[in-house]
Amino acid sequence: MYGFESGINIKSASEIAIMREAGRLNRMTLEAVKAAIAPGVTTGELNEVAESFQRAHGVYSPFKNYDPGNGVPFPGSICTSINEVLVHGIPGDRKLKEGDIISVDCGTVYQGFVGDAAFTVGVGEISAKAQHLIDVTAKALEIATSLMVIGNRSGDVGAAIEEYVESEGYFCTHTYTGHGVGREMHEDPQLTNYGKRGHGFLLREGMTIAIEPMVLVGTRQTRVLRDRWTVVSKNGALTAHQENTIAVTKNGPLVLTSL
Repeated sequence: MYGFESGINIKSASEIAIMREAGRLNRMTLEAVKAAIAPGVTTGELNEVAESFQRAHGVYSPFKNYDPGNGVPFPGSICTSINEVLVHGIPGDRKLKEGDIISVDCGTVYQGFVGDAAFTVGVGEISAKAQHLIDVTAKALEIATSLMVIGNRSGDVGAAIEEYVESEGYFCTHTYTGHGVGREMHEDPQLTNYGKRGHGFLLREGMTIAIEPMVLVGTRQTRVLRDRWTVVSKNGALTAHQENTIAVTKNGPLVLTSL
């Protein structure tokens, strides 16, 4: 079923139940990866952890071989984005170092539906500044989630994210956004990390949307590396990323990508 806004797919209760299981399995995948994060571990090894877990549970990541039209299918099942890498870091030979921060983004397909989530954590002991960035990004996601209720508008959510992030001295990207999730990893509508209260699309029961604050130090500007995937802060400063898939229900926001 599609909503009044063109292309927005409204999910039934039974579809949301399947998405809840997709999200649970996705969070379990992420927790397995998180447990493996340590100095000296490569991002490729983290990718292997995710793939092994998903194989064992009969699911897979929609990230692998995903081609958005840039001519380079994504080679990993997770994105591993370290320090200045905001999103879409490709797993490989890079070793984690003490003091790094890493964002891991993962999707899981279960019975034809997608769960999509991400976290950012420190590797070993990290600086107070890096921890504050991580905490602010997580809080921004929490604030946004609380606003995912019937009758609010997307602008209410985006404005709240940016207002909080900027109040803490950071910036939100205006280039990359949250998005609808369902049978496809990326569906309509987009939900930006900025906005104007009272504007944007109306939140309706049955919408399932990935909210993902992407926060940068000192700038909102980014650039894409030559691999056509890796997005870094233009000034080379730290970044953080948090994401959950949320269902708008009559009982309030339902976090689909939780345990």
